[in-house]
Formats: sequence, C-alpha cells, structure tokens
Amino acid sequence: MTSNDFDQQVTSVAALGDPVRRRLYRFVADQPEPVSRERAAASVGVPHHVAKFHLDKLEEDGLLDAEYRRPPGRGGPGAGRPAKLYRRAARHIAVSLPERRYDLVARILADAVSTAQRTGRAVDAVADKAARAAGRALGEQIARQGRLPAHPLDAASRALAATGYEPRVDTGRVTLANCPFHDLAESHPELVCGLSLGLITGILRGLPAPGVRARLDPAPGRCCVTVSAAPR
Repeated sequence: MTSNDFDQQVTSVAALGDPVRRRLYRFVADQPEPVSRERAAASVGVPHHVAKFHLDKLEEDGLLDAEYRRPPGRGGPGAGRPAKLYRRAARHIAVSLPERRYDLVARILADAVSTAQRTGRAVDAVADKAARAAGRALGEQIARQGRLPAHPLDAASRALAATGYEPRVDTGRVTLANCPFHDLAESHPELVCGLSLGLITGILRGLPAPGVRARLDPAPGRCCVTVSAAPR
C-alpha cells in the first residue's frame, strides 16, 4: 500500500468517527436498494439538512456511492429533479497497523489449490509458482506506476514497502521489519515463509531489479526473508 493509499484508507475510516454519520452509514448499508436523504434522515431521527451533509461526506470519502433517480411513476416534463440516492460503495476499505495482507496470501493459496485440482499435482508443489506469479504481477504493476529509484536495491525497497514489508536498507542488504502475513506465519511458518520468499522473488523479477536476490534468513521480530544485491 502506498502512502497515498494509506492516507485515503485512514481518511475513509475516520469519517465514521461521527456517531450520526456512523448511524446513517449503517442504515444505508443495511438496505437492499439505494435510499434517499429523506428516508435516511427519518431513519436516524435527524433533520434533512443534517443527513444531507453527512451522506455527502460519506460519498466524498468513498464509503457511499450515489445515483440520481426519479421516484416510480414520475417522469417527463414537470416531474421535477431526480432524487439523489445512496448505497454502500463497492470499494473495499481496511486499515491495519502494522499492515497485513491476508487477502494476498489467500489469493495465492486459492490459485495454488485451483491449479492442483486441475492438474492433479500436490498443492505444495504449485504454491511457490503461484506466489512467484502473484509477485511478478505486483512488481510489474509497481514498475508501470513509475518514479522508482534508479538503484535496483532502492527500487526493490520501494516496491516491498508498497506491499507492506517495511524494508530497512543497510549496506547492500534489506531487512523487512514487518511480515504482512504475521498471524499465518506464526502458525504455519514453513508454508508462509516459503510463500513470502516466492512472492518477493516474483516482485523483484517484475520490476525488474537486476542483481537483487531474496533468500530465507529468519530472525526474531522481522520477516523471514532478506533481500541483497549480489556482489560485483
């Protein structure tokens, strides 16, 4: 997650700190159809202008989507302006400190299971390939966004930071202060550390970062993978 992504996520979650705004959001989210300002205001017992302010703020912060629609049976000239209706946004918002990416490891494992079922191979035999493919796609995506440092190790560090690893660069070596899959790594260290190594290897290939290699190097209090530049 980039710093801009993090700021946007935090801002969106912070928007729910107001109790009226939170009640309005819950009401809208619970409805099967988009709701009007009038209905939302009546549901939580606030004036129309108060509901309008908070609903528009929730839309601005990405928590609600809005559309304009005339009530059933009203159309044509003289029907008036369409009403603004709100529904919960499809956008997924989650903030964790330190950053966790269980969605990413779940996608890797789902791809591995799907491949294993299709080919008849063991899941553990295809999991590394799935992790490397996911990492390469992430690396290529980050590279397309541009503005990466010219030095391969610095570029790798920037990409790993965007993935939640919290890299620390020191004399040709990068340690990773955070494991985005921490809880799973605690309970299944051999599996998750192997997936993390495959993922990071794929990220480096997707950038690309020539001469930069990842290896298993477990130590307490950090990710089990370190990244270093090969000696010239």
